[in-house]
Formats: sequence, structure tokens, C-alpha cells
Amino acid sequence: MISVAQAQKIVIEKASLLPRTLVPVSKSRQRYLAEAISAPISLPPFRQSAMDGYAFIYEEGITSLTLAGKVQAGATKVPQLKKGEAIRIFTGAPVPDAANTVIIQEHTQFEDQILHLQKLPAKGANIRPVGEQVTEGVKVLEQGHAINEASIGFLAGLGITEVSVYSLPKVAVLMTGDELQEPGTPLEPNQIYESNGIMLKNALARLGIIEVTLVKAKDTFKETKNSIAQALETHDVLLVSGGISVGDYDFVQEALKANSVTEHFYKVNQKPGKPLWFGTKDSKSVFGLPGNPASSLTAFYVYVLPHLRARMGSLSPFLPTRKARLTEAVKNPFGKTLFLKARVTDDTITPYTGQASSMLNTYALSNALLVVEENQEILEKGQQVGYIDLNF
Repeated sequence: MISVAQAQKIVIEKASLLPRTLVPVSKSRQRYLAEAISAPISLPPFRQSAMDGYAFIYEEGITSLTLAGKVQAGATKVPQLKKGEAIRIFTGAPVPDAANTVIIQEHTQFEDQILHLQKLPAKGANIRPVGEQVTEGVKVLEQGHAINEASIGFLAGLGITEVSVYSLPKVAVLMTGDELQEPGTPLEPNQIYESNGIMLKNALARLGIIEVTLVKAKDTFKETKNSIAQALETHDVLLVSGGISVGDYDFVQEALKANSVTEHFYKVNQKPGKPLWFGTKDSKSVFGLPGNPASSLTAFYVYVLPHLRARMGSLSPFLPTRKARLTEAVKNPFGKTLFLKARVTDDTITPYTGQASSMLNTYALSNALLVVEENQEILEKGQQVGYIDLNF
């Protein structure tokens, strides 16, 4: 059995990068850049007015100007400007070459073709110079950058229509357990509704991984082995839900071995989720997740998610960890790392009472996992403690 830190180190070390691909900028959200991007143009590419107002040539003590024309955003022809004249100008419009200042319209009064300046701005005010935001040729986004909506708008503003990113992994989720029944049908005696598959599929969607194959296998060695073989042929990552322990009907480990999947670890010194398995076959990744739903989701957040992000090119694959003040004491008599479902409010964190590995009701209310290290026997009320932020 290995520690949480050792297991996390292994899943990142074994995260081989997925192939690069070109995608439209408009469809690149939640992807990671495979190449750094340099600005093909300066932003702004011309001198722009930052406000609605009047452009003029600054002179100390000037109080009035003669209106000589107008220019709006998108104009292809810009009026000439002389000393003592003003050009009506709008936000985003090109500033006349001779102009060096823009006065906002609220500080002027127009009367009898004369523009009276009620409050003279500083010389150079309200003009965006060429390259104020970005200079042509400068590197603007690094390889591994996580593309969000702001990135997309920025790239579009540079005129970029395609970007090189790492491919999304093809993921299969294999559910095992003859006791599992599809939701939406009357529950048979001694059966439970299957929930891990749809839960993991939606957890993957938060990473932008939408196309996920769900596979159900009966609790036999032959069917488990065949289902694993078929999934590995056409997918980059296989998540096996349940069947990873050593019970009489748990065939996953044996079936993985029969499919030549190399084991990197089995069992982590943590609670919940101790019976976690991880291995690889060539460039394929396999996680054997506990069957209990809360354990399965915790293993996803702590190990699967960062592994997938690393394969997708992320340079910061783990969920962020933060600090908060504990509202009640927490004991750890187990000598294991605990991941406790909790709620963070402002600067405090409160663990829920329902911490059993089968319980999703408290997970549904949680926005954090309180982390109690294996060598921490007690966390005192009011102590600053670490937690994994689930608001990603």
C-alpha cells in the first residue's frame, strides 16, 4: 500500500501526452495549447479613442476649438486635423494622426460651431496607443495554457481562427456488478440502481470530455476480460467501476492482468477509496475505481482528473487546494489520509456527518474535500486546514 503523495506522483508520471490537433478557436474551450502563441498583430493595431468625445492637438490653457469633422469606429478615412480644431470621435475609432488628446464629451459644451472645453484633460488622455495591450511578435500564451472564454475572445481579437491543442481522450467506463439495475425501471429485490456510470460521465464532462462510452459487464471472468479488451482497443482511458477487490466475484484485477495491463499500484493509504488500482498498457491508462459511489468520485477528483488533465497538456493538473478555518474538531484514528466531504462558507469549513463511502447525499451538498493527512491524529476547532476546492 502506498501513500496518497506517491500515488499522485505515479499517475502524473504515467500521463503520456495525447496527440496534437488543430481546432477552431470557437471550439477550443477547456482545451490546452500544444504550442505557444505569438501575436500576429499589435492590439490595438492603430491608435484608438478610449472614450466618446473630441480629438484635438493639446495646447496649454486652451479653452475652445472649432469643430472640423467626425470619425467613428470602423472608419476607413480619417479627417485631417489642425491646431485649434477638434474632431468628433467615438470609442474605438481611429485617432487622427495629428491629434494627441481626447476630451470626453461630458467635459465640453458645443455652441455656435464652437466647442468649449470646460475641463482640460492631461496631454495624451483617452488615447490607446498601438500595442497598448499586445505588441506584434510577442509571445502571449504559453504551451499548456488552459483555454477559457477570455482566451477565446483574446485570440479572436488577434485574428486567430485555429489553435493547436492536445486531443481529448477517448474514455470508456466499465461498470461491474450483477446487483446493478438501470435507473428508470422498477427496482427488483436485492438490486440497486447503477449510479457510478452516469456520475463519472458527468464528471468527465466538466473537463470537456463529452463522448464517453458506458459498458456494463456481468460478474464473470470471461465477460470482464472481453469487455476490458474491447474497451482498450478503441479508447485511451478505461475507468472500471467496482470489482477491483478480492471477493469471489471480483474479477477485474485478474482480467486486467490477462489483458497485459501493467499494474503501477493497488491500494492507497486513504479513506475513502483504499482499493484503488492504476495501470497502463502502452499509451492506454486504466483506473480500477472502488464500487462505492463516494469512494469512486473521490478517486476521480484526486487521481483520475489530474491524470486526464496532464494527458490533455495541463501544466497544473490537480484541483486547487485552499485553506479555511475548521468549525469543529476532527479526529483521525486510522493512520490514513482522510478526504472528508465538506462545505466551505466564507472562510470556514464544516465536514458533513455522513462520510460513509456509499453516501452520495452529502457529496451532493459538498463544495470541498477536507484533507486530513495520515500523520494528523486530530484537527482542532478553529484550526486553519487544507481542502480541495471542488468549484472548478
